Amino acid sequence: MANPTITPAAQLAGFIAKFSPPIARDARAALLRLRRLLPAGAVRMVYDNWNGLVVGFGPNDRASEAIVSLLITADHLSLCFINDAPGLPDPAKLLKGSGTVVRHIRLAGAADLDRAPIKALVAAAVARSDAPFDRRGPSALIIKSISPRQRPRRKTVLTATSGRGSRTRR
Repeated sequence: MANPTITPAAQLAGFIAKFSPPIARDARAALLRLRRLLPAGAVRMVYDNWNGLVVGFGPNDRASEAIVSLLITADHLSLCFINDAPGLPDPAKLLKGSGTVVRHIRLAGAADLDRAPIKALVAAAVARSDAPFDRRGPSALIIKSISPRQRPRRKTVLTATSGRGSRTRR
């Protein structure tokens, strides 16, 4: 769980720092852009999981009521729409996956969050939320879980050296 001697913001910064500099830079920029797209009181829930780092956004601290999340992996970012994802209006056909709960958009970079169709999807997800957002209050940041075992946060690349492959993390 969360470390009580370190602030949640410092913990999140440490989780992001495990990724390669380009992924970490994009992750920080994407989180900033998402905070601007969501109501001021949106709660951020952090899960440092096996597969990647997830920052969910919702009207409260209940994961079941989160509406979007940012998934950060060793080689990309994905914006995930949760709960009512299949019902979201998606005229640009950006949402991928056939899940009944979660659908996603693989982001080329944080700047994708500035695109009008993605902003419209986020706005629709906020409007369709069952629980109301506190549009005045401060945003809370909660470290929900930290997995003791995790996939590498940096991409592993095989390089050829004298006929034998060696692994290098980037």
